[in-house]
Amino acid sequence: MNTHMDALETRDPAAREAALLAALPGQIAHAQKNAPAFAEILKDINAADITSRNALAKLPVIRKYELLEKQKASRAAGGSVFGGFSAVSYGQQMPRVFSSPGPLYEPEGSRTDYWRMARAIAAAGFKSGELIHNCFSYHFTPAGSMMETGAHALGCTVFPGGVGQTEQQVQAMAELHPAGYIGTPSFLKIILEKAAEMGVALPSLKKALVSGEAFPPSLRDWMTERGVNAFQCYATADVGLIAYETSARQGLVIDEGVIVEIVRPGTGDPVPEGEVGELVITSLNPDYPLIRFGTGDLSAILSGHCPTGRTNQRIKGWMGRADQTTKVRGMFVHPGQVAEVVKRFPSALRARLVVQGEMANDSMALHVETTAAHGAEAELKAQIAEAIRDVTKLRSDVHLVAPGTLANDGKVIEDARSYQ
Repeated sequence: MNTHMDALETRDPAAREAALLAALPGQIAHAQKNAPAFAEILKDINAADITSRNALAKLPVIRKYELLEKQKASRAAGGSVFGGFSAVSYGQQMPRVFSSPGPLYEPEGSRTDYWRMARAIAAAGFKSGELIHNCFSYHFTPAGSMMETGAHALGCTVFPGGVGQTEQQVQAMAELHPAGYIGTPSFLKIILEKAAEMGVALPSLKKALVSGEAFPPSLRDWMTERGVNAFQCYATADVGLIAYETSARQGLVIDEGVIVEIVRPGTGDPVPEGEVGELVITSLNPDYPLIRFGTGDLSAILSGHCPTGRTNQRIKGWMGRADQTTKVRGMFVHPGQVAEVVKRFPSALRARLVVQGEMANDSMALHVETTAAHGAEAELKAQIAEAIRDVTKLRSDVHLVAPGTLANDGKVIEDARSYQ
């Protein structure tokens, strides 16, 4: 289980960082030239200048809702269905198109292992020459194809089980003897329960790669008790594989084909290592070159390297959603507005807006970590309260707290109201 797919996984971290940053200017220039949306978004950017993470952090973050809005506007105007973000067009360069809720359309390019899933499948223990029972959906969404193309790149045969038809899934597993399962963890649990109910043994089913849902340790242990060693990965339809679990089970190792940043929700500002924030991905995929794509998911960078010998950074995994927009007294309040208030005060480090009370009778309180000198608190609180009103058009209490006081959970806005 500790074998690696290739030498990229164990290279010197400095060499990896140098390679990623060396590829970055070319990818940005490629996006500017071949993806009309990025030609507009990055029109004032000299790609040759983006050679460091600090320079990358100054580029705008493109969040999923913006991607959807641009796609809809482009389609309404008779333009690209992809909103100008794709660098390839229908034909041999794009064998498939998929749809996510919205609808948001994603292209699939023709390169081998387009979604880069082979690395996660290998880390879960699958090897060339094995049969994989793939229970991700094969229609509309790309999950089925993501896993199948990765399995083929690894040299595996795939049974396209898809979703549903539980008894037939059990029958196929019993007769085909797959080495393992790929799909959501909940559907694997349903299959194992159905097999037990039918009295059908599945002795070949020894491993699994699961994704698309939370995978708590309790469910992992339940599967282990039934002879299935299951691992998880984190991927999206937009950028493919982002990170994957290894036999060490200590966080998720970041894939070799992406640059990952963790930023403060509502902003594009990177947070210190270990602090929870939004995952922002820059993909090195030339067909769909998403630059600083905000996933909307929360995570944090783990310190150190994986005990399996893989040397890339690790993330804690999925820790919730970054979009904490809420409505207070008829007005929407966004995490970006909280960040704007904080930026106005050099002594303010972090803030958390807590909304309390009952709907239509609620109140706000901004808790601010500050290094302000003793005796200056009253004036600072008044200034912050005025800034909140200026930015959000709402009144708020202000509480000053010591650095490190606020919870490290990525929350910028906490809705603590009663909805009864």
